[in-house]
Amino acid sequence: MLLSRHQVLGRRERDPERLERSAYLLLSRIDTQGPMSIGQLADAFGLDTSTVNRQTAALLRCGLAERVADPDGGMARKLRITAEGGRRLTADREANRSCLARVIADWSPGEVQELEDVLVRLNRSAEALEGRYWPRTEETDADHPAAPHEPAPRAT
Repeated sequence: MLLSRHQVLGRRERDPERLERSAYLLLSRIDTQGPMSIGQLADAFGLDTSTVNRQTAALLRCGLAERVADPDGGMARKLRITAEGGRRLTADREANRSCLARVIADWSPGEVQELEDVLVRLNRSAEALEGRYWPRTEETDADHPAAPHEPAPRAT
């Protein structure tokens, strides 16, 4: 909670270009997975389509995303990040990394690695409980058993 608060407190006050939380999450998912329909985004986040529709309308108004024909030939229009959306998402990611780097500046490399390992495990466990997996490009291995769209193995 404190880390999140530390990042959020200065977001909009220090830089009006910073993305709202919902915009950051939606753009991150589209960036990772490629163009997505409102229905796909609603399923991915476990939200009502009306909620996602409002959030994506804001992205469209701000020029951060655009509607495109389904690249796979489907009937539904999909949302794709614009160049401006990509620029702002990259800037926000860098600001988040910079903030975290300041928090752990005096940690040893071993402590940083330990934090990374535990956070990966925490995220994978949360995904398994929700049954919603964030798409990833890395291979699934013994340390990271929950691949996208596959149930995580249960401890016996």
